[in-house]
Amino acid sequence: MPAPTTARALQEYLDHLTIERGRSANTVAAYRRDLSRYIAYLDSLELALDAVTTQVVEDYVVVVRTGSDGGAPLAAGSAARSLAALRGWHGFLVDEGHATHNPAHGIRPPAQGKRLPKAISTHEVERLLEAAGTGDGPGPLRDRALLELLYSTGARISEAVNLDVDDLDLTPGTAAVRLFGKGSKERVVPVGSYAVVALDAYMVRARPELAGAGRGTPAVFLNTRGARLSRQSAWAILRASAELAGLPESAHVSPHTLRHSFATHLLSGGADVRVVQELLGHASVTTTQIYTMVTADAMREVYVQSHPRAL
Repeated sequence: MPAPTTARALQEYLDHLTIERGRSANTVAAYRRDLSRYIAYLDSLELALDAVTTQVVEDYVVVVRTGSDGGAPLAAGSAARSLAALRGWHGFLVDEGHATHNPAHGIRPPAQGKRLPKAISTHEVERLLEAAGTGDGPGPLRDRALLELLYSTGARISEAVNLDVDDLDLTPGTAAVRLFGKGSKERVVPVGSYAVVALDAYMVRARPELAGAGRGTPAVFLNTRGARLSRQSAWAILRASAELAGLPESAHVSPHTLRHSFATHLLSGGADVRVVQELLGHASVTTTQIYTMVTADAMREVYVQSHPRAL
């Protein structure tokens, strides 16, 4: 079987990720960016795919870490993702009979420093949520409902903006939301009473007005044109609310801030790590356990400040 052109080989792999592996659109887009940069590097060396060696791949990892190809230098985690993308692509070419070996097999990703999630205090969360609801019209009601939901459920911003009305059950006492995480994995998460109140206010008093500007969509969170709120717009709402709340710059409010705060505050309150794992939709408890380090640091700080013989 003749080898396909590089462009065709890339598209076949991306189609494989989408159709057969069920990868999300965001994941496929990230793979496309990583592999397009890799192809440009190979083109600069005038190398065909079947001529790539392990040394070429190792050199490429150094290139993306330093940005010596003219692209943005990648942090260790992003370089590891890029390596995973091209390892998967070369493996796919082998499986399809277009190559005899995977030159990226066995190459270890760059070492990553241990990064602890950034969480804000419960007091800062309260200030953030109050700030989100400041003002008149449907916007503040939507913004407050969005942020209340994020903190109440630990949902990713992408999961929240992809919610449809049928995914919400606001029955007092048993309120829950159906979230679709990475790989379209479904989970049902309880919704706290404060978020229920905020969501109910938005659904009754604000969403109908926003929906009137559009053509009809099942999305829970809408923009001013009546269409589904984008992830970028949701991030902008979070950032604007943080500025309005006067949160310190050190808080580093990001799309994951409320998710991290949700997990950290649950564990600080005595929640079992495996329960938090299920609520967050983590495939492995190892991913969730990093939050226990955050709470351990908090306990240590309280101990040092409070115990008469700690220092």
